[in-house]
Amino acid sequence: MMGYVLKRILMVLVGYLVAVLVGLIAVVVIYAILSSLPNAPGYFELMEFTPVAVLVVPPLGMFVYFLTIILTVMQTLVFALIAEFFSLRSFWLHMLFGAAAAAAGFMLIWPDAADDPERWADMGIIAGAGLVAGLIYWLIAGRDAGFRRPLVNRLA
Repeated sequence: MMGYVLKRILMVLVGYLVAVLVGLIAVVVIYAILSSLPNAPGYFELMEFTPVAVLVVPPLGMFVYFLTIILTVMQTLVFALIAEFFSLRSFWLHMLFGAAAAAAGFMLIWPDAADDPERWADMGIIAGAGLVAGLIYWLIAGRDAGFRRPLVNRLA
């Protein structure tokens, strides 16, 4: 039993750390795609290159990675505990948790973002990246969440 608990803790930690990294890459990809659309806001072009610089310059990338962890760790911990306690294993729920955690982290940086229509697109992009991060977390740790083990056909 103790070994299973330690395995779950390790899987949650690894899942979270990898999901944050993939989520940051998703932000870059989403901004790059959206900046190539006709009539895209002018600052999207700047945002196309700024996130790429974060990925290419390691110290800057590590700063953004750890800042993202600081901004999302509490809400992600709450969501992970809920998923583990109730054995919630559906991928869509983990994706929604990821989007909510990312949006909440964004709101920590820009508390007035809900009042500023120019920030709505940014919040949507961050939440979209959170969806991707939630899916990655589910692939690593969420599929086996909790202590209830799936029923296995013993005859097979």
